[in-house]
Amino acid sequence: MPRQKPRQDFRGLWNISFGYFGIQLAFALQNANVSRIFQSLGSAVDDLAFLWIAGPVTGLIVQPLIGYYSDRTWGRLGRRRPYFLAGAVLAGLALVGLPNTGLLLLAAAFLWMLDASLNVAMEPFRAFAGDMTPDDQRAQAFAFQTWFIGAGAVVGSLAPALFNWLGIANTAPEGIIPPSVRYSFYLGAAAMVLAVGWTVLRVREYSPDEMAAFEAEATAPIAPEHEPLVYPRSGPAWVAVGAVLVAIVAALGLDRQLYVLGTGLAVFGAIQIGVRATAARGALAHIVSDLAQMPAQMKQLALAQFFTWIGFFIVWIYTTPVVTEQAFGATDVSSAAYNEGADWVGVMFAFYNGIAAVSAFLLPVLARRIGNARTHAVGLLCGASGFLGLLLIRDPWWLLLPMVGMGIAWASVLSMPYVILTRVLPARKFGIYIGIFNFFIVIPQLVVATLMGGIMRSFFPGEPRWTMLVAALMMAAAAGAMMLVREHRRDSAA
Repeated sequence: MPRQKPRQDFRGLWNISFGYFGIQLAFALQNANVSRIFQSLGSAVDDLAFLWIAGPVTGLIVQPLIGYYSDRTWGRLGRRRPYFLAGAVLAGLALVGLPNTGLLLLAAAFLWMLDASLNVAMEPFRAFAGDMTPDDQRAQAFAFQTWFIGAGAVVGSLAPALFNWLGIANTAPEGIIPPSVRYSFYLGAAAMVLAVGWTVLRVREYSPDEMAAFEAEATAPIAPEHEPLVYPRSGPAWVAVGAVLVAIVAALGLDRQLYVLGTGLAVFGAIQIGVRATAARGALAHIVSDLAQMPAQMKQLALAQFFTWIGFFIVWIYTTPVVTEQAFGATDVSSAAYNEGADWVGVMFAFYNGIAAVSAFLLPVLARRIGNARTHAVGLLCGASGFLGLLLIRDPWWLLLPMVGMGIAWASVLSMPYVILTRVLPARKFGIYIGIFNFFIVIPQLVVATLMGGIMRSFFPGEPRWTMLVAALMMAAAAGAMMLVREHRRDSAA
């Protein structure tokens, strides 16, 4: 008979989730300041999306691999914790390096390193909450994670403005990153290592034998190498689609960033062809097989995730140029007005993350009444209204109003899909499936990074505020997709 996992008390839930405080502080610094850094180093607004491309490409590669290996790891530090620690140390180094480079391409390389490291640290945390809590406490565990995500993001988003308030300059000559931004990234590096270190030292993971005893199927938590694999036949089709897209881009002289998308599709197809031809049994074969066998609810959630993350990624990239131009009348990145506006974006982002931290504990209450899927749809519609507010409002203080909707949406994005997902996944595969689920976070980011620059030049030249309309429409589409999700327990999943 399977044993029930013990319920965690307040201290246990705190320790399991505390590392997310440092991770999200680092993410908040990245989201609120990387466009500012790129513009300070000479990037044009139209090129910002392409320079952010390191994030989605890195996540697409790193997250499923880390999920696969963390499902199979057991050592002195446990199953997930070695990845937390390695990612935290590498991210700390990247946070120190990013604001200290004077070259745009080198800054983009540091962003790649930061994204890779954050993915290594972050991806197992979702699975970690599933590992350490019983099914009926899962929503509470993700609420704690969301609270720490919100709290870390508040500190990270406000950091440049706070350092400026302490008398540290928020302006610098052209090509130099303001001291307030550099000090904020140093703070992020320290917080990343210390917060993740707290979780690593304070939580004892369940052993493989204990996890096996908790499994209803009485299977080991580390998947056996003899597990039957599925080898999809669709590889040639993906290669053909990618090759056709590359050929069209070359023939019509379209935006060169589309080469990234076409090449990515072709590589995905080539991987399928390779694992099928060789009957491979390694990490890539398992990822391809599990991708082909996703539960029905995961496929339904994937569509909503796709639209959701297009919306959020657009907002993160373009809020700084929109607010600095629309509310502060500044386009010169070395001017005091531009840097005042960029600091205000940090305040806005801090405000929406504060709203998210509060909403984290209110959403489960609503979910008990109307269900997780409908609760998430409501949250996404709140986000759509917030994004429209960024398009229409020009007064800096009134720009905090759209952040309320954005904060509610963000709290829902960080919790509701995972509550639904972990109820239909086998616990022994939390890591790899959550890594695969993140495909539907990073693929839309890749789409934005490759397409949005061309869309800007073609339809919104010199008017970045219209990107907020696109983001709002994407969130509304995501809310519609959530209404198609049918919640079931694992034993009835397809």
